[in-house]
Amino acid sequence: MNNWQENRFYGDFDRETLPGGKRPPEDHRSPYAIDRDRVVFSYAFRRLQSKTQVFQSGEFDFYRTRLTHSMEVARIGRSICEYLTVHSPLLGRDFYLDPDLTEGICLAHDLGHPPFGHIGERKLNELMAAYGGFEGNGQTLRILTQLIYAREKGSEGMNPTRAFLDGVLKYKKLHRERYKDLGEPPENHFIYDDQEPLRDFALGSGLVPGELDSYADLNSIRSIECQIMDWADDAAYSLNDIVDGIEARYITQHTVDRWAEKVEDLSEGDGKLLDDLKRSIREGYYERKFNSKVGSFINATRIVESEGPFSDRSNRYRLRLEVDPASKREATLYKRIASDLIFKSTTIQQIEFKGGRLLDNLFEVLVENYSPKDAGRCLKLVPENEHSLFLQAKGEAGRARVGCDFLSGLTDGQAVRYYKKWFDPDFASILDIN
Repeated sequence: MNNWQENRFYGDFDRETLPGGKRPPEDHRSPYAIDRDRVVFSYAFRRLQSKTQVFQSGEFDFYRTRLTHSMEVARIGRSICEYLTVHSPLLGRDFYLDPDLTEGICLAHDLGHPPFGHIGERKLNELMAAYGGFEGNGQTLRILTQLIYAREKGSEGMNPTRAFLDGVLKYKKLHRERYKDLGEPPENHFIYDDQEPLRDFALGSGLVPGELDSYADLNSIRSIECQIMDWADDAAYSLNDIVDGIEARYITQHTVDRWAEKVEDLSEGDGKLLDDLKRSIREGYYERKFNSKVGSFINATRIVESEGPFSDRSNRYRLRLEVDPASKREATLYKRIASDLIFKSTTIQQIEFKGGRLLDNLFEVLVENYSPKDAGRCLKLVPENEHSLFLQAKGEAGRARVGCDFLSGLTDGQAVRYYKKWFDPDFASILDIN
């Protein structure tokens, strides 16, 4: 018997796979290791190496990209599982959080992010407002279940396990449900309306009609692996954005001092952390300093029993992750510094503006070219597979979604090259086949 079969924390309910795909009939790997490996060996995962995390792809050679960030989140998430298994009285040798499952969820968590970072996500959501919106989490779900193998066989996804699919679902509210709550198109924190069956599968069959309407904050209902992924993500980018910002000279002793003078709600503890930050910059050991904080953020976690929604269906909903308040405050402080000194800087905002305009123009071309009025005369502006998907799409909304899939899948460099191909009269090559 394989070790994963001896883990009583998970049952057949958690290991059930989304219908429609194939699994190896005999494999030494656990179902969750298969999920993880399918992500790692996918084109969707590899292209994260050229997608913006903080700084635009290709700008420097030392900073994180979406790929390296995802790898770091996965390492932290796996370490949290290992730490909790050893230190929590609720877990044991045959009853533990599966590290392969959590690692796979962490590796997949940013698959749906478009080029140009958060401005790309906001711009595509704006362009798709009339067609169900765009959200990174919803797009990740779409990639995993519909598009991950699209380059080889048309629109086709993997058939992930329930536990993996549910762990990726950081948000569970549909676009129309968020729209109803807000009274206007939501900016974020939703999945797509046509993904309702996937949500139902993730939560398990037997949902009573209208059952999910009874939960005031459906987006807060997350499996324990999803909670771990969320904290691992926070830990990674709150610490690493600071290091990258120092390397790129956005964060210096001087800029930190000026920032602190303008902020009115800093606590005494915040002041000590800022002094430590400035000292590490001055003495040149900031990377070692912040790397060591990864361990403290891992050790700041514990799990407690929870009898919330769906706890009767899976152990994954019988536990809640708690993080030491001091570590959460520290992460929040670093995120504020990065937001104000990096993301709100003139240089980064200029780059974001340019990226947003670029996506705007590309989307307009696709909508115009593949208009139903000229369906028989449209130019082949995209690779053969995507061109066929445009022609097969049903209705204006269907074509818009194909266009959104295409643009969100581009790396930063690919998006720039398509812009040059379509708008720059001096940029053309018969050797450039894509």
